[in-house]
Amino acid sequence: MSKPQQSSTSDVIKVRYEKLDALKQAGRDPFVITTSERDTLTEDIQNNFEQFENKTVCVAGRLLSKRGKGKVSFMDLYDRTGKIQIFAKFDDLGEEEYGFLKKWDIGDIVEVKGFVFRTQMGEVSIHAQAVRLLSKSLKPLPEKYHGLTNTDLRYRQRYVDLIMNPEVKDTFVKRSKIIASIRRYLDSQGFMEVETPMLVANAGGASARPFTTHFNALDEDLKLRISLELYLKRLIVGGLERVYEIGRVFRNEGVDTRHNPEFTLMELYQAYTDYNGMMDLTENLYRHVAQEVLGTTKITYNGVEMDLGKPFERITMLDAVKKYSGVDFNEIHSDEEAKAIAKEKGVEFEDRHKKGDILNLFFEEYAEEHMIQPTFVMDHPVEISPLTKKKPENPEYVERFEFFMNGWEMANAYSELNDPIDQRERFKAQEALLAQGDEEANTTDEDFLNALEIGMPPTGGIGFGIDRMTMLLTDSAAIRDVLLFPTMKSLDK
Repeated sequence: MSKPQQSSTSDVIKVRYEKLDALKQAGRDPFVITTSERDTLTEDIQNNFEQFENKTVCVAGRLLSKRGKGKVSFMDLYDRTGKIQIFAKFDDLGEEEYGFLKKWDIGDIVEVKGFVFRTQMGEVSIHAQAVRLLSKSLKPLPEKYHGLTNTDLRYRQRYVDLIMNPEVKDTFVKRSKIIASIRRYLDSQGFMEVETPMLVANAGGASARPFTTHFNALDEDLKLRISLELYLKRLIVGGLERVYEIGRVFRNEGVDTRHNPEFTLMELYQAYTDYNGMMDLTENLYRHVAQEVLGTTKITYNGVEMDLGKPFERITMLDAVKKYSGVDFNEIHSDEEAKAIAKEKGVEFEDRHKKGDILNLFFEEYAEEHMIQPTFVMDHPVEISPLTKKKPENPEYVERFEFFMNGWEMANAYSELNDPIDQRERFKAQEALLAQGDEEANTTDEDFLNALEIGMPPTGGIGFGIDRMTMLLTDSAAIRDVLLFPTMKSLDK
């Protein structure tokens, strides 16, 4: 005996359209309904059964399973908080209503009124007394037990991914809570949230290649911001003293597990402090967010436990390179010596690179991967830090730190440069690098220099990557797993 052929997707879609036509002919077009009478969420019922038992409620959500036969049906209804079982009987709803209910499909969005009870199997349920189809699902969802497993399709059709994979929904709920927790902490410390331009004439504040666009009304080319820094510093000059912004920035770079061309950055600036103050703030902020969102300061990422409850390690870049490569850059006194030791160790560099650049390359090659537990890597070379105050006792280095966890850079912070004369010279050095082919170099921002000439107090500043922070706190393998709509290559290319 041959097996019955499975219906193709096109056949299923055709049947669903036919059901919609039948509903319209019966005067029950779901798409003319404008609202729902929902008064209760499933989570409230599940968590407070004693309060809801035998009470009449109205719930609404997506139908994700159906079972039963004849004059009794069981269904699982999902809303944004969870699921609840629906129990429906022919005798309660009547022939017409029960007939329409039997034609509901998986994926339909429905409304159910009824009283709360517990079945003989102990499952909290709603005994349906009135039902209504609110929206017809015209395309079938993926098969229940396999879900949406194609990674590329999950990112492209995040709406289906959220329906089929509860852990994905949980990740994005946590992301929202992480951002809310950051805001609560900073607000409690007297910071003011602000917004600054995304379209800028001069994209500065980071080493990155910008996207360029054209503003038709002014017939001018503009860039999408690569950083939040230079405008926020203008506000420090203006006397706001403690400011932060959480927003999208755009960098014209490649895509990998930790990089997306548009990502969420949080930058803050605090007058009358330095990078030591920023280290204290970072440590307290990370600890606060983990405790508030996860309920613990110990997190596990890819099987590795990291403890945010202990004091974070603090180490200079010089000491980190010496510890993990055996090379002491304190004993290297020229660019030529640095290049010679780089050749000896097989560290690739460019002709334009100086001693400080090569120190940073050594750190990336030898030390970065060892920064697993929360660690502040301090005192970077001046060559790679064009917006940072020099260390008074050693002007070859600056008062800067990068915060590392899991071998990743999680934050970047400075004692901000507020000397307009020094800043102009740094911009000139960046312009020279740009002329030599460094597409990530900064260009001179005259209005920013004008702001510094007005006078900026001693200031500490920091930038956090929200996406990487979310990856760690949700144990997500790739940045695309924590972006609702990551950048994807067009399917027609």
